[in-house]
Amino acid sequence: MIEFKPVRLEDRAVIERYTMPSGICNCDLAFANMYCWQAVFHSAWAEIGGFLVIRFQIDGGERIGYMQPVGEGDFGPILPLLREDAHAHGQRLRIIGLTDEGRDTIRRIVPCHFAFESDRALEDYVYNADDLRNLAGRRYQPKRNHINRFTAEYPDYRYEELTPDRFGECMALEREWRKAHEGHTSELCAEQRAMQRAFEHFEELGLIGGCIYVGDRLAAFTYGSAVNDHTFDTHVEKADTEFDGAFTIINKLFAQHLPERFTLINREEDLGLDGLRQAKLSYHPAFLQHKFAAICMHPDEVACKELWMKAFGDDEQFADSFIMRYYSRRRMLTAEAGGRMAAMLHLLPFRTELGRTTYIYGVATAPEFRRRGLAGKLMGEAMRLIADRGDDAALLIPSEEWLRGFYAPYGFSGAIPVTFASPDGFDFGTGDPSKDLAMVWRRDASAPMPETLQCSYYKKK
Repeated sequence: MIEFKPVRLEDRAVIERYTMPSGICNCDLAFANMYCWQAVFHSAWAEIGGFLVIRFQIDGGERIGYMQPVGEGDFGPILPLLREDAHAHGQRLRIIGLTDEGRDTIRRIVPCHFAFESDRALEDYVYNADDLRNLAGRRYQPKRNHINRFTAEYPDYRYEELTPDRFGECMALEREWRKAHEGHTSELCAEQRAMQRAFEHFEELGLIGGCIYVGDRLAAFTYGSAVNDHTFDTHVEKADTEFDGAFTIINKLFAQHLPERFTLINREEDLGLDGLRQAKLSYHPAFLQHKFAAICMHPDEVACKELWMKAFGDDEQFADSFIMRYYSRRRMLTAEAGGRMAAMLHLLPFRTELGRTTYIYGVATAPEFRRRGLAGKLMGEAMRLIADRGDDAALLIPSEEWLRGFYAPYGFSGAIPVTFASPDGFDFGTGDPSKDLAMVWRRDASAPMPETLQCSYYKKK
């Protein structure tokens, strides 16, 4: 078992020996972030085979994850060690924060044994530092106009370095900001604790910050630290919303006061918040830093993925998304032949106008095992299960017209346009109701059919 150690201040030099030369721009690799959010994520580190590995608790819960190993060369040989460490904690291996290159490395070494997914809400916005320093060109004209209005309205503004004597004012401004964002109380409380820790060890963490004052009143403040030798990460940016344009001007002036060696500025993720997303996009990022998550699949998941791609021709990304979000072995029926999974279907729980509805999804038979009645046997078993547990209805969407004749003997009929709703936007159809025409089975066959169906996924307890 790998000996992981909690992230301490005295570990900074060792950890940054790996992160500073790295080309990875992931904000989670900034030492200050690791240390200041320790209370939430319980981050720990280890050196393994010439690589730095960070282990943490995902979302502060019981599941553990490992950041992409940082070091020179191929981290593939240490994957078995990480898998053993995860198993020692009774968990599967989860690797978080993978770059495109990191994902490709795993795919090359252990093809089809991991599922991958990237969450758009967690991707970092990375900007060319000179773009933020200069705001040049037509695309930044709205930002320059905003700054001009601010400087005209508040001619006595000034930029100041963030120093310890200003920490108290910053925390007071943060508290006022938090009062205006009561909908995110728990997250903000965690952020407040992280800020307090940052201020307690500002110099030791290598933090740099700036403030905007209007007269004697603090209008905005920000601070951050290096992710690597050429990338600076903005950890916190707060402003008094009474001062219109305060966010815009501190963004620009802070970028101007950063050391010139920083050619990129990471302004972190948008957390899926529409307003924050639009604000970050309005500064025209150079790129979004992908942060893929990877899980080491169980044998049944591997078999499902292989059959899915072979039967449907879908790309790996789609199959991975389904497996990581909605796959459950308890909801999959399978038939074996030749010692492997030959056919499958999935029974997914939805709410519709028909009541409690099972969506029979991903009915597939491997090409070499077709015309043996395997799918028919699975459909028969599926309908017995649906009837036994008292579902009000079932639906499926034939991928080809001839399949309507195949499903009709099981009590399915109709061609009803369907739309799907899921917590994360995953679409179980094509996204086009005119093409997603469902056949429906109803327990009460005499009840009239609706003209359309709205299907909302729900997770059974």
